[in-house]
Amino acid sequence: MGRFVARRLLQMIPVFIGTTLLIFLMVYSLPGDPVKSLFGPKAADPATVERLRHQYGLDKPLLEQYWNYISGLFKGDFGQSFTGRPVADLMAEAFPVTIRLALLAFGFEVIVGVALGILTGLKRGKFLDQIVLVLTLVVISIPVFVIGYVTQFLLGLKWKVITPTVQDSMDIGQLMVPAIVLAALSLAYVTRLTRTTVGENLRADYMRTAVAKGLPRKRVIGVHLMRNSLIPVVTFLGTDLGMLMGGAIVTEGIFNIQGVGNTLFRSIQTSEGPTVVGIVTVLVLVYLVSSLVVDLLYAVLDPRIRYA
Repeated sequence: MGRFVARRLLQMIPVFIGTTLLIFLMVYSLPGDPVKSLFGPKAADPATVERLRHQYGLDKPLLEQYWNYISGLFKGDFGQSFTGRPVADLMAEAFPVTIRLALLAFGFEVIVGVALGILTGLKRGKFLDQIVLVLTLVVISIPVFVIGYVTQFLLGLKWKVITPTVQDSMDIGQLMVPAIVLAALSLAYVTRLTRTTVGENLRADYMRTAVAKGLPRKRVIGVHLMRNSLIPVVTFLGTDLGMLMGGAIVTEGIFNIQGVGNTLFRSIQTSEGPTVVGIVTVLVLVYLVSSLVVDLLYAVLDPRIRYA
């Protein structure tokens, strides 16, 4: 196991470098001068533009800029935004909010999605199964921003159950409804995926053997059925945590949550390259770590899996 973890960590290095390099080149090679965008519609003084470009290192070749950025990461330096604030400070304010939102959404989709998937998988073809299938198909068919705006209108404006926008981004109570909206699509996928795997494993030979041996029903379902059925679900959930954090840009915009998504959206609008690259770099790390954790969980769920 130790050698496997070490090998995976080494494999992450070229993936991390390649991904961040691609993002860096995309951000800094796009048409338009980010320094000139700071002046808005006003004509920028050429001398001032050149001074700012030199200050932020934008007058150097792209690969040299990338090398300076990567070198700074090892020191915990994500660079400086065009507003003069360190990017690390901006992320320190935004990430705790998005982490809370993403964890709430993740917990909701795991608990409700897996529970519904198990229930419908055990009762395939029954009335409850058909209702859940229709509801999840409806959720999958509707874009997240539509679900968000409809929820905001009904609960916030019409029925006044919640405030239309989040007033305190650190208040978990105010983040509950946005978290449910954020988790809606993933919850539908988790429910259908769990239902499918449970239904398939119910007909497997090892399940018939476990029943024939006279094992208690709780052990048959809780140990034999669930451990094998959850492997593909864990794969989806492992990558979904990073998707929730990255996909929060829509939900945070609708409910005015001051998190990573909102910060990333504003940074793209204002051509804040350092902030965009810094946030995406952290999201890449989240994806890589999630992938490693998923691989390690395989051995826990399926004892047949052993890592050399």
